[in-house]
Amino acid sequence: MNSIMNSVNDFISSKSTKEYAKKELNAILWVALITITVFLLEKVSKLFRLWSKASKIPGPACNSFFGHGNLGSRENFIDLLSESHDKYGSVFKLWLGPTQLLVSIKDPTLIKEMLLKAEDKLPFTGRAFRLAFGRSSLFFCPYDQAQNRRESLALELNGKMLGRANVIPKNVVDCIMERVDAIMSEGSVDCKSVSQRMAFTILGTTLFGDTFLAWSKATFYEELLMMIAKDASFWASYRVTPFWKRGFWRYQSLCTKMKWLTLDIAQQCGKNYGLFCHMDQNSHIGIAKVGIKAASVAPPNGVEMQDKFFSPELDGHINEREEPCENIMGMMFHGCIATTSLISSVLERLVADVDIQDKIYSEIIKVKQGSVKEENVEKMLLLLATIYESARLLPAGPLLQRCSLKDDLILKSGVVIPAGAVLVVPAQLLQMDDSSWGSDASKFNPYRFLSKAGKDSDLVLDTSFTEEAVDPSRCSFILNDPNDNAAFLPFGSGMRACVGQKFAIHGVATLFASLLQRYEVRLHPQLANDPKSTTGPQIVFVRRNS
Repeated sequence: MNSIMNSVNDFISSKSTKEYAKKELNAILWVALITITVFLLEKVSKLFRLWSKASKIPGPACNSFFGHGNLGSRENFIDLLSESHDKYGSVFKLWLGPTQLLVSIKDPTLIKEMLLKAEDKLPFTGRAFRLAFGRSSLFFCPYDQAQNRRESLALELNGKMLGRANVIPKNVVDCIMERVDAIMSEGSVDCKSVSQRMAFTILGTTLFGDTFLAWSKATFYEELLMMIAKDASFWASYRVTPFWKRGFWRYQSLCTKMKWLTLDIAQQCGKNYGLFCHMDQNSHIGIAKVGIKAASVAPPNGVEMQDKFFSPELDGHINEREEPCENIMGMMFHGCIATTSLISSVLERLVADVDIQDKIYSEIIKVKQGSVKEENVEKMLLLLATIYESARLLPAGPLLQRCSLKDDLILKSGVVIPAGAVLVVPAQLLQMDDSSWGSDASKFNPYRFLSKAGKDSDLVLDTSFTEEAVDPSRCSFILNDPNDNAAFLPFGSGMRACVGQKFAIHGVATLFASLLQRYEVRLHPQLANDPKSTTGPQIVFVRRNS
């Protein structure tokens, strides 16, 4: 035994063994060096390709190595885009840094093509969403993973719900009207807050049914959702998740509370109504998708909500059981933001144009008198046109942003946009562009979405909307589809377009059909001349006598 140990020691201490160990270490270091070098060369090669391809796109010269980093406020940035498009054409580039290329596109035809080809969301936006709500199979994932679930959700929202007499059930509208009465008993209200409350009620009852109306934590859930969404971009701006900051952990605590509240209302809803989650049998990755049934309809046989998807026994990891919860939070956030903006925009236009409001009221009364259905918004042409026009003039969301992370985009015009470039569409400029909307593009004119029957292209720009046009029984006008105009982008377009566009339009129309029948919407008399605040104008709802 001793002889064996001595032999081993002699081998270890021998010169040849030390040389072998040294060579092995050198080999490992060389492999590591070569790997790092290849990685860096690939990065440098991609950077040179980006610079080379971007050089063929017109744009302002960049005097700083760090790019046009100081772009000022949002208003200044929009002005910069407008001036640059006037100077360089419908497509131009702007360097934000040596590796950050922004390409702005204003031509409606090229925009439509780009939105069909660029399927990716910006990585930063996806990081902010995941930080707030977690991973989702509906938002900010590769489009091929989200496609089936988005199509299923669109079918549910735009098919089954639009087939009902009322997109929003009557009891939900009545609840909103009762809350309007309660609000007005306290005086005026700012436009944004009342719009958010209405939108949140509509989205909550759409997802959770009547259970949501009686949920005692609904107000806290609304405040929590908006608070988390507001701070998501700040915490996502860190390149490395700031685990060392106490504020970050407070933020994560709020996100956890929101998830528990979502589970709470989902479990309550599952005992009574038809919100259900089931596995997509056609999905190779087995991700759950969310389906929605009307709150007033009992779930059909075999479509019971599976409680295991909302089990509170979470292990802290992202898994298939948690994903439906994250999809719900995502739908609540996106739906509430979009619907709030639309309702607020309509309210602002109505208080600014009392004449239009009075004509819509007359239209609502005439339609209801001639219809067996309680609400028939399809015949309320001026109301729908007003919603379209309000959506066109939405002040929120001045830019549509996309990115093609892997492949270059080659547009029909011959322009090649390098992979990884940030693609922006200045929607705010496009939706008020004279070449797409006429000389009054910056003005509120809902009649631009109406045309004479048989002459779809002849837009009605005369603001004297006659009683004949208001009366559906004698109406010789038709409502134009706003999506026929490629410059209409309040709901996006292409692969990532909002799946709930039709539902939102008709849902808001149903809401205003009841709201304007019961109330006149007016600016607060003492605050009418005050400058508009960040929360919108102060408005009052005046009860109608009839």
